[in-house]
Amino acid sequence: MKILLLFILYAIALSASLARAGFRSRVKASPRISQKRPTRLLIVGATGGTGRQLVAQALERGYTVTALVRNPAKLKIEHSQLTVIQGDVLEYDSVEAAMRGQEAVLCALGHKRYFYPTRILSEGTQNILRAMETHGVQRLVCETSLGIGNSAGRMGLYYTLFVIPLILPFYFWDKARQEKLIAASEVEWVIVRPGVLTNRAKRGTYRHGPNVGNFIWTVNISRSDVAEFMLDQVTNDTYLRTATGVC
Repeated sequence: MKILLLFILYAIALSASLARAGFRSRVKASPRISQKRPTRLLIVGATGGTGRQLVAQALERGYTVTALVRNPAKLKIEHSQLTVIQGDVLEYDSVEAAMRGQEAVLCALGHKRYFYPTRILSEGTQNILRAMETHGVQRLVCETSLGIGNSAGRMGLYYTLFVIPLILPFYFWDKARQEKLIAASEVEWVIVRPGVLTNRAKRGTYRHGPNVGNFIWTVNISRSDVAEFMLDQVTNDTYLRTATGVC
């Protein structure tokens, strides 16, 4: 019983720390820099579940897409308007080369190195932001997760008290660092925080905003719906320079 109590206290303390560490409030609005609708998109993390959906749906919408991937064989999408660049987001030269000629960036970085400290998400995002500044690319839409900043606890009790503190603490700490880097940047950014991701078919209907999620029940959303919502943010200013949940 004592061990259980200590673990619950640890989980609550971790959630409170993630609340402080992530992005918490809307940045003071400033005018858009880019006026033209982007037609060329760079997608980072394109071989992940959300990333593949981003590539497929962006092509369906008529965008010219560049995918930065470590292993091109994992993408399994071919299209006349798709360019696949092999590279590593942790190597700035790879990111800088892929950024040339782009007009907006969608970031769906992820990994499965859950059980030890890592800075893959934050360091990769730092390279993205640096390359965007170098090439004058203005819009960044980045996927993180509910459970960070002012959405702490909104993944539901199962994730708040078990999954995040036991399996994903290092992963979520790095997501919090990722959000802080984005919020401190000068680009036109939108942070998208989904609930638990599933592989269900796209529904096209979902809740979004700063207060979505649930402190009790686990909330979820399909990767295809997240991709649709992220692509909408390329041209929608509703959540410009803020973080929005979606589930």
